[in-house]
Amino acid sequence: MPGSDQTLANNRAAAHEFHLLQRLEAGIVLTGTEVKSAREGGVSLKQSYARVRNGEAFLVNAHFAPYGQGNRANHEPLRTRKLLLHAREIRKLERETSQGGVTLVPTRLYLKSGLIKVELALARGKKLHDKRETIRRREVERELARARGSGPGR
Repeated sequence: MPGSDQTLANNRAAAHEFHLLQRLEAGIVLTGTEVKSAREGGVSLKQSYARVRNGEAFLVNAHFAPYGQGNRANHEPLRTRKLLLHAREIRKLERETSQGGVTLVPTRLYLKSGLIKVELALARGKKLHDKRETIRRREVERELARARGSGPGR
């Protein structure tokens, strides 16, 4: 997937705050100035989430910066945007999220064959001790990589 896809925005906080269980791809309904803003990298997914309501999926709280040349036709930066998914996928997501403890988090916004797509993940919130363990594991991996890189013969 990452071979020909150009990443426009990442939600690195999602992996820190949640256990990412399952990922899926969704299309997104955008206006012209939102597309131009996204292509310039003016998107933040940090505080955003997805919600299923009345058989439709929506991206809530994603910040698309106003487009520089957008003038009065510019978009609202934090508006709710519709996600494009198959009906069976929406029903499955609704079932999963209604059980409680599971939410839909956007992890990435990317360009695929000229279309802007959102990677969503079914996620379960991490407890504080889980976050500490993740940080500890990352530091150990960094130390090992540093030790390997500065070994004898270099």
